[in-house]
Amino acid sequence: QVQLVESGGGSVQAGGSLRLSCVASGYTSSVGYMGWFRQAPGKEREGVASIYTSSSTFYAGSVKGRFTISQDNAKNTLYLQMNTLTPEDTAMYYCAARGGNSGGYPLNPSAYNLWGQGTQVTVSA
Repeated sequence: QVQLVESGGGSVQAGGSLRLSCVASGYTSSVGYMGWFRQAPGKEREGVASIYTSSSTFYAGSVKGRFTISQDNAKNTLYLQMNTLTPEDTAMYYCAARGGNSGGYPLNPSAYNLWGQGTQVTVSA
């Protein structure tokens, strides 16, 4: 089993930056894609960014060019660098992972079976 713990959320003004971290523990060698997802109040959970290797990344159109996903395999840590934040980025952000043999579009929340508890990001105008 793999456990995921996010950190790094907080409150920031529009135009600011935050970096989210997600530490994975347990049977991490079984993990394939990892990703960041977010859910705003009253909205469905949506994919933000996902990564398999540094050359295999996916971004939602709304964050492309502003957010960067990366991973440090030595530290079993996934990152999301978020720049030029806007109030529309306000949401609970979740780290997720799936097995190496799992399929499905990498930004589809339904394609992931392992989730962290979430970290809140609030961007004020």
